[in-house]
Amino acid sequence: MNDSKTQLALREWRTDMSNPITWVALMGTAAILSLLGPFGTDQTLGLIHRLLYWIVTVTLTFGFGALSNEVIRHWMSKAPIALIILVAGCVTGLGICLIVMVINWIVFDFVPPLNEWPTFFGTVMAISYIVTGALYYAGLRRGEAAAPAATATPKPVALLDRIPLEKRGRLVALSVEDHYVRIATTKGTEMVLMRLSDAIRETGETAGAQVHRSHWIAFAQVRAVRREGDRAILTMSNDSEIPVSRANIAKIKEAGLLPRSQ
Repeated sequence: MNDSKTQLALREWRTDMSNPITWVALMGTAAILSLLGPFGTDQTLGLIHRLLYWIVTVTLTFGFGALSNEVIRHWMSKAPIALIILVAGCVTGLGICLIVMVINWIVFDFVPPLNEWPTFFGTVMAISYIVTGALYYAGLRRGEAAAPAATATPKPVALLDRIPLEKRGRLVALSVEDHYVRIATTKGTEMVLMRLSDAIRETGETAGAQVHRSHWIAFAQVRAVRREGDRAILTMSNDSEIPVSRANIAKIKEAGLLPRSQ
């Protein structure tokens, strides 16, 4: 893809934001804050308005923070973890400061006077760095916990048994040519006499989808995507180009390969 790291970050962010546990935590946090009424909100807003205020504030600030952390983590994946946290905390903090100021301006018609900005920004930035560090620590712990599962022997892709050993790499795409299916892997291509539907059933646990009546693709092997009218063209890791029919555009959007707005 033209910006594969960003698209991958967006895909993971959408997954996190669509997780029911995330929303339970957000709504729970908003409920607690509405009851406590910090920062004078208990003096200026009634309970219902206070709850709505904190739902909006918590959701927007968390959503922005999660997104900025995901994008920076992917773009700086090779940088030292301390540098990633430094940059992510700074970007997240500045963004949250702006969000809070806009919300307070809309709700209270209030913008902090200049002499209060250092305290305001300092408090938000400190919280941002603490939360960012905790998120990265949790992510590292989660990765360590998932490591044993990742080292387990994956189920074999039955389709690869049909092609020569030297061409058995990761699946890239399947394409129909007459009565044959061209099996493209990261190690080459091979023509096999079979139906596309049967070949797809033998892809095992490879994440992918049929994007055209004559083509199936592995999501992880997509390197670029572009729109052409009401369809799309995918550029695969082997430099081949696979068309996506209009009826299957939704599949690549769901996979995060194309923005939902396009």
